[in-house]
Amino acid sequence: LTEATGVHDGKVLGVSYFECAPEHGVFTQVELLQIGSEVLAGALSDATSDAQPSSARTAAPTPLASSSFEDNEESRKLSSKEQVADGSILLGQPVRWSGMQGIVRYIGEVRFAAGEWIGLE
Repeated sequence: LTEATGVHDGKVLGVSYFECAPEHGVFTQVELLQIGSEVLAGALSDATSDAQPSSARTAAPTPLASSSFEDNEESRKLSSKEQVADGSILLGQPVRWSGMQGIVRYIGEVRFAAGEWIGLE
């Protein structure tokens, strides 16, 4: 994120997913991102309409049943995929999330919730 409106620096619960400045990172799911021409359209509609509060658009992670992973250096750094399964979002792609501009820095599973997550800077 271009402003310090995030919640982390790419590291969550001791696991490093990507690197960014403190409070410039956030995780979300694909459905909450705007891409391509939607990025510009979203910027215009946010400025001219009564948009939902960002808290209403934020996905809450579903906690994992157990977080049993070894506590070694390798398990604390997860590698990103290059793109989501359908190819619609790529690593390094500019996107909009909750009215803010971001860059995709991580795609994949995380240790703090089930499913595929997108890490944004």
